[in-house]
Amino acid sequence: MCKDAETARGLRNGALVNELYSLLRDQDPIVVVNCLRALEEILAHEGGVVINKPIAHHLLNRMPDLDQWGQSEVLTFLLRYNPRSEEELFDILNLLDGYLKSSSSSVVMAATKLFLVLARDFPHVQEDVLVRVKGPLLSACTSESRELCFTALCHVRQILDSLPGHFSSHYKKFFCSYSEPHYIKCQKMEVLCKLVNDENVPQILEELRDYCTDVSAELAQGAIFAIGNIARTYTEQCVKILTELLELKQEHITSAVVQVFRDLVWLCPQCIENVSQALGGCEETIQDSEGKQALIWLLGVHGERVPSAPYILEDFVENVKSETFSVVKLELLTALVRLFIGRPAECQDMLGRLLYYCIEEERDMAVRDRALFYYRLLQAGMEEAKGILCSPTSDHSLRFLEGQAEGSVNAWASDFNSLVPIYGKEQWAAMTASRVTGLPHTDSPSEDPTTVGEEPLIPEKEEEVPSVDTSSSSLILRPSMCMTAEQFERTWLNLGLGCQQAVPWQETVQPDTVQAALQVVHIQTIAMSKAGSPLWKAYLVAQDDTGCLFLTELLLEVGAAEMQMLVKQSENKPEALQAFIAVLKTVLGTVAGLTS
Repeated sequence: MCKDAETARGLRNGALVNELYSLLRDQDPIVVVNCLRALEEILAHEGGVVINKPIAHHLLNRMPDLDQWGQSEVLTFLLRYNPRSEEELFDILNLLDGYLKSSSSSVVMAATKLFLVLARDFPHVQEDVLVRVKGPLLSACTSESRELCFTALCHVRQILDSLPGHFSSHYKKFFCSYSEPHYIKCQKMEVLCKLVNDENVPQILEELRDYCTDVSAELAQGAIFAIGNIARTYTEQCVKILTELLELKQEHITSAVVQVFRDLVWLCPQCIENVSQALGGCEETIQDSEGKQALIWLLGVHGERVPSAPYILEDFVENVKSETFSVVKLELLTALVRLFIGRPAECQDMLGRLLYYCIEEERDMAVRDRALFYYRLLQAGMEEAKGILCSPTSDHSLRFLEGQAEGSVNAWASDFNSLVPIYGKEQWAAMTASRVTGLPHTDSPSEDPTTVGEEPLIPEKEEEVPSVDTSSSSLILRPSMCMTAEQFERTWLNLGLGCQQAVPWQETVQPDTVQAALQVVHIQTIAMSKAGSPLWKAYLVAQDDTGCLFLTELLLEVGAAEMQMLVKQSENKPEALQAFIAVLKTVLGTVAGLTS
């Protein structure tokens, strides 16, 4: 009876899906959009509504009849269609051209994303589109709606990662207004840092300088850190402004400036002399642990250039018993030992007192262990200590330049008009790590199609992947794929969406048998649980001939009738993903048959 009920339910659902697909031809545009949404919900476990060529062209022709909400919805669904030829691609782009000038920001953003994704092989088209939507984005950045303004600023920042200076001529649009909330001001300051060039650097620095004295301490420090970012390119102008800010003797300002100085001398050694001259007197103002750590580090590393460095550190040594932050004590130990190597006569007495206190009286074991380490290191001799603590470092400015390399538009095109620019790629991947989706649909027509013209409108329902020989698959996996466990973990966390399926399994897993079978089809094992584990796990990786990675997690609980299989893909290639899962299910099905 249960089986008959399931069959009847499946027939009813199939009839409903076919009816909804047929209603996509309805004359009422509201019906068309609502049918799409209904199909998306009903077919969620199968990957959502199918957009094949007939449906895509039908929806494109109906776009003028839709309202703004419907247009943005349809543009989002059209992302699932991949044009079959270059001619078809540009025909679609020409049809969508007018929507880049829509009065609705949601339509503009959806159309822009569709342009960027479809024109992934034509960078000049992508750049032209971003130039054309500059006006709507700037309007959104000055919108009275705070939510819209914040979202637009996040997307502007994303664009600037690939096209530096894209909005440089409009930098005044990103100056902060007094009435704006803190989170919008912070975004605007980040954008201003990316817009600086030789022509506008005086104006932008002057604007940021005004923010440094804002009544909000958090905003003031944010402005100081923004000036610090610009200082990596325009060092002299920025160091002058930061030095003048120290004269205000404000605790939060002095702390932020010293923190910026610490990072700046690390990346721009040419400013060490000016920074060293400005450090005197800062210890009288700084109270927070971050500022103290930065000041102590500077005095330890560059104390030979600061005449009063030993006496400043001596104040910290005198007050070490009342110091509440262990990180400050750790930094003080390191800084004083380093300064002792360069200026032993001035530092010997207070270093002895500090080591005695940290070893005999300090309760924090981390501080005590650090003090013991330095005590024994100094016993080994000054040369040994100098070789360890004062060894030359690599040129960190080169790392900064590497980090400034421009990224391709394709690196973030699929994230445009989503929550990724707002949360950040890594945080969004972590937030959605537990969310999985089914396999995407194919574009095959059904046997009894509803047609638009002479082409089918209803896609064919997917069939179960049969357990056949893997040689029939069009997927070609590389035999020499090498990935470490650390690389696998980083890649896995950065891939947000996955495809989850279940493979029937009744017997205990034999890891050696599974691993040997996977190697035959060039699927490599990263890690695998022992036989009989309460929760058996395996992590697999493979790469096809185009470079697309397939990362897999297998899970099997004791007594479970199915093995859970979660697959993530480095590139959005539905057909390749389906082929890989077919290979993997065939292998696992074969192994399950051997063990039963």
